[in-house]
Amino acid sequence: MSSSTKSATLRYTGLRLAIFAGCFAVVAVLAYVGVIPESFGTANPLWLLLLSMLVSAPLSFVLLRGQRDAMSQEVAPRVDRAMSKLRSNQGMEDDADDAARSA
Repeated sequence: MSSSTKSATLRYTGLRLAIFAGCFAVVAVLAYVGVIPESFGTANPLWLLLLSMLVSAPLSFVLLRGQRDAMSQEVAPRVDRAMSKLRSNQGMEDDADDAARSA
């Protein structure tokens, strides 16, 4: 993996985690203040995590569009090469199977 691919992937992942952490902090403060329910039974940490994921997912989708596109442009050629290798290997396997059946 090239350094630019690692860089784009790490940047996107880091920003995604930062958005989640920010949402978690906001949700925790809102729960502490009493704006939203603090928990359901004894599920306080799980409730806050799920609510944070629910809020951060659409935010990440909208706010990180550029980083996601940059990452996919750098990763796409590697995926295409892997897929073409897989297709050629499957073709070789099919040829070998046909040769074995005809013999």
